Amino acid sequence: MDEAMRPYKGLRVLDAGQGIAGPYCGMMLAACGADVIKLEPAEGDWSRGLGTAKDGVSVMTVCFNRGKRSVVLDLKSDDGKRAAAKLASQADVLIEAFRPGVAARIGLGPENAKADAVCLSISGFGQSGPYSERPCTDSVAQAFSGMVALNEGADGVPHKVGAFISDMATGIYAFSAVQVALAARAQDSAPRRRVIDMSLMAATSNLLTHQIAEWGVQGKAAAPPNVPAGAYQAADGVWVMITLVREAEWLAICDTLGIPEIARDERFLDFRRRHENREELYAIFRATFAKRPAADWIALLQGARLLADRVNTPLDWLANEHVVAYGGASRVPQPQLGGVPLPILPGLGHWQALAPGLGQHTAEVLAEIGA
Repeated sequence: MDEAMRPYKGLRVLDAGQGIAGPYCGMMLAACGADVIKLEPAEGDWSRGLGTAKDGVSVMTVCFNRGKRSVVLDLKSDDGKRAAAKLASQADVLIEAFRPGVAARIGLGPENAKADAVCLSISGFGQSGPYSERPCTDSVAQAFSGMVALNEGADGVPHKVGAFISDMATGIYAFSAVQVALAARAQDSAPRRRVIDMSLMAATSNLLTHQIAEWGVQGKAAAPPNVPAGAYQAADGVWVMITLVREAEWLAICDTLGIPEIARDERFLDFRRRHENREELYAIFRATFAKRPAADWIALLQGARLLADRVNTPLDWLANEHVVAYGGASRVPQPQLGGVPLPILPGLGHWQALAPGLGQHTAEVLAEIGA
């Protein structure tokens, strides 16, 4: 990674989050040069036990805690609370993801932070309101926001997105908000704390900005804007994704697929009518794509400069010739797990930092603060 893209050297961050959202924000600050102290209970961040793991380090740990120093404290003990409060008092950025009110009781509230600290609180539903105490996870946030309702499968069942999209979005929005707060702090004539209330609810709903606006204006479900966009299975079982944004593309798609008469069918002459007769149109496209292998269709569609591509698995993506040539991923040599392939951080590039073992830096960090 270019050292010019690491402007936060000398910045100390106390990351008391667990899972993905808070740790992802903390990891990106570490990638930008900050000294990020990962505060964990004796059993470790719960993400250490999820998915592929060995010797207390999971793939999830590597994804979201690289470049940090791990400190273990018992926050139920007086000594642990005192040490936590001292760490907080020396941090430029304080990240916590406890239920509202808990951080203050264990020495990690804004009142424990430096006078000019940026204090980030991450929760499911925010620090106020009737749902502020509700437990929340990525799946719950997807359901609450409307994302699951928008992701109805061919089986008629609404499904969650198959990635931790709410957690990831929250981490990214949190990182952006912290950067804005740090820039504002640099312009202060007098020190003052900045408190950021970041919720999975708000972050996930922002991913649905257009859909929420459409539903709000219409008072009902918004029509799919570009039927017959979607995934279709080719003769070899591989799925092909196509889409269109202009009427001219509709004509070109039908010509390329060898069904020019469909483009001029009265039922399908514009976006509105294609939506009204979408089931008949989907059936025609399914039958058409089933006649040839995916590679044939992709070559034809892309050759005509149309919006289409293969539906890849993550393994397909890692092996793709463009991803390799672009340098879209690199392997982090995590000792416990061997080489862990990770996408580059967009705009920042490759970063080979390792994830810490549980409590690996406890003695070192506590000595630094005299605790």
